[in-house]
Amino acid sequence: MKILIDATAIPEDRGGVGRYVDALLPALVAEGADLVVACQARDTEVVSGLVPSAEVVPAPTRAAGRPARLLWEQTGLVSLVRSTGAQVLHSPHYTMPRFSPVPVVVTLHDATFFSHPEVHSPVKARFFRSATRTAVRRAAALVVPSRATRDEVVRYTHASPDAFHVAYHGVDRALFHPVDEAEQERVRQTLDLHGRPYVAFLGTLEPRKNVPALVRGWVDAVRDLPEPPALLLAGAPGWDEEVDPEIARVPEGLVVRRTGYLPLADLAGYLSGALVVAYPTLGEGFGLPVLEAMSCGAAVLTTRELSMPEVGGDAVDYCGTDDASISVALRTLLTEPEHRAQLAAEATARAGEFTWRSAARTHLAAYEAALSVA
Repeated sequence: MKILIDATAIPEDRGGVGRYVDALLPALVAEGADLVVACQARDTEVVSGLVPSAEVVPAPTRAAGRPARLLWEQTGLVSLVRSTGAQVLHSPHYTMPRFSPVPVVVTLHDATFFSHPEVHSPVKARFFRSATRTAVRRAAALVVPSRATRDEVVRYTHASPDAFHVAYHGVDRALFHPVDEAEQERVRQTLDLHGRPYVAFLGTLEPRKNVPALVRGWVDAVRDLPEPPALLLAGAPGWDEEVDPEIARVPEGLVVRRTGYLPLADLAGYLSGALVVAYPTLGEGFGLPVLEAMSCGAAVLTTRELSMPEVGGDAVDYCGTDDASISVALRTLLTEPEHRAQLAAEATARAGEFTWRSAARTHLAAYEAALSVA
């Protein structure tokens, strides 16, 4: 079975979708998959390095922007399916050709465009709701990263549960593992912390990450501590317009800092070195930053929204999405070092259960299912 994977939707700065595809490709090859990968021209070298045995086909440079890429998906991608002899097409980011000569498998990463439309721009929410409905109608099989995502898509689109394959994300233990004090200190120096302890957040600063509530909850939790830890907000700038005004209201003497996008090489030190990694999301399709923090031996605080209990299990602490709940749970973690140490040990062990090889096997089952119904 030859599989064509359309990786042209991956942004240049690897976010969650980019990390998913980059990790999945070599795992599929390790399971014996015969791959053709379509990618943006700028990514050709990266993809070829990840999967040297695969046929890598750069899309035309005119397909770099989103509107042109979507047009190419309907025409050029279909031609590529035919010319490569692929038997299955995998579209790993919601959208797909409406008319494909072979069965299509589509990955739907989350359903918050239906359940939480207010945390997305109206245009984006409408676009991804439409893409999801199209995939439900036309795809031969659907891949989702959690049972919660499957259940939400079924709820809002009335899809058949039998069409879904739940493939939990894995974690790259070569990148995300507990690191020593020297590496933690190296990252602290790059962040200009001068030895100050910190609470870490990792993720795009978008409304569903609930960062303004985190800032307020952190202020309330640490304001009377003798050595209040800083709050670091790492990740792409995003579009949450309430973050900066909330930061401006932080009392004098407390330190909160937006670090911007951190290099992959710094993430293990950043996550391992945090007193607590806080991720009070309003809802996720999976929640990869939580898994990565767990794999680094961090004490994690998150919510029970959507997929988070599937990832965290009993190895993280949970809070509500409101300021007061975040404050109480964060204060408990900050003042109980033995509890933090216990969580860290449990988190590292649980993270080891999530592997990209397992995810790849589920994807292969989805490809086989798609082929069988063609």
